[in-house]
Amino acid sequence: MTGEDTTKLTSLASCAGCAGKAGIATLAQVVRPVAALFDASRFPSLIVGIEGPDDAAVYRVSDELALVQTVDFFPPVVDDPYTYGAIAAANAMSDVYAMGGEVLLALNITCFPEDLDPAILAEILRGGAEKVAEAGGIIAGGHTLYDREPKYGLAVSGLAHPERIVRKSGARPGDALVLTKPLGTGLILTAARDGLARQGELDAAVASMLRLNRHASHAALAAGAHAMTDVTGFGLLGHAREVAAASGVRIEIDARALPELPGATDHARAGITTGGARRNREGLGAAIDIAPGADPARVALAYDPQTSGGLLIALAHDAAGDVVARLREGGDGAYVVGTVVAGEGVLLR
Repeated sequence: MTGEDTTKLTSLASCAGCAGKAGIATLAQVVRPVAALFDASRFPSLIVGIEGPDDAAVYRVSDELALVQTVDFFPPVVDDPYTYGAIAAANAMSDVYAMGGEVLLALNITCFPEDLDPAILAEILRGGAEKVAEAGGIIAGGHTLYDREPKYGLAVSGLAHPERIVRKSGARPGDALVLTKPLGTGLILTAARDGLARQGELDAAVASMLRLNRHASHAALAAGAHAMTDVTGFGLLGHAREVAAASGVRIEIDARALPELPGATDHARAGITTGGARRNREGLGAAIDIAPGADPARVALAYDPQTSGGLLIALAHDAAGDVVARLREGGDGAYVVGTVVAGEGVLLR
């Protein structure tokens, strides 16, 4: 787009700054009848389906090949169309990486107001396409319809070896937890929408959202990761809860060890919050234990819904240091943020 274009894409989005998912409890309720219709025992080649909390569906094609599929799209989180498209694409592809797969191809999903300049849509699609190309994938088509609110994302197909799928259900007591991106995109984007974020804060958040989780996934696989998920709309605590429940373990997270984007906890202390964070607190309820004396701003960071967040990886404690070092050498972030112990639920201490 030219510098003369003054369109504020985020002003057209009903949840700008909070590209979160439906509430945790609501989502579980509405998919139950669909899951009942497709009993997993009738589909032996379906390795991962709707019945579990994993990030993508996985279907065994052969003994050596599995198809990994996911879909994700949301309204604008930034005003620049190209950047919005690239962030949405990185976010959608992240689910494939969270399962240990590689992106093969993607289809555009686009909703666009009839009265907006088509050049804006062209830039959104270009941003998404170039991010898919960076991942080594192909844009192979898509579908567009008119809507009052712009939305963009991808249906993504990936490939993996059936025996190397990394699910949320493999975490073991004694594992370390590694997080590969700092937290706070919901807080920063909401502050930016309200004119309260400094430019450097928004720049750091955008750079984080644009970074693919591909190399982090490679490092996790090489280290023999036991469980993995990407941190998105349910926040760190919501996605940690999914891992804990699926694995039958308790996860303990050190609030002081959580990496944050510049300005994130400052905005939390100033009262910035998001609808997604409120839904996360309500939906998780008693499943999360907050230690007495925990800094409320760090607690807010842990509930904050993320857009194109990092991977949360559970792996042997002895391997965690190597993964952190490998990712940092390659320019990615990596932080040990907690441990896995016997029990259930999640503790933020």
